[in-house]
Amino acid sequence: MITPIDAARPRLSNGPAAAAILSAAVGCFTIGLLQLAADISPAVNKALVFYKGSGALSGETTIAIVLWLALWFVLNRVWRLKTVKLGTINVVSMVLLVAGIALTFPPIVDAMK
Repeated sequence: MITPIDAARPRLSNGPAAAAILSAAVGCFTIGLLQLAADISPAVNKALVFYKGSGALSGETTIAIVLWLALWFVLNRVWRLKTVKLGTINVVSMVLLVAGIALTFPPIVDAMK
């Protein structure tokens, strides 16, 4: 039962938190995906070299960070006042995070080549 006190309380939106969670997971997955692409294709590996000292890792991390921040900005703007299904966001984020980590694990990457 909703009491008058509960009805007067404003509902807090969980959109900004969901935006942060999902965008971070997409960033992690992007690193794994770009690392796999760089390992498979010499052309991609060469294109991802932004700084010779660290090789393709410099491009992989730069692109993933830019994507993470851009997606966080957009989702935060879209979901700023909304309440989203946080359970679904968490499941999708966990799948992306596990996949991103798996794509950086050498035995899994070697099996995909």
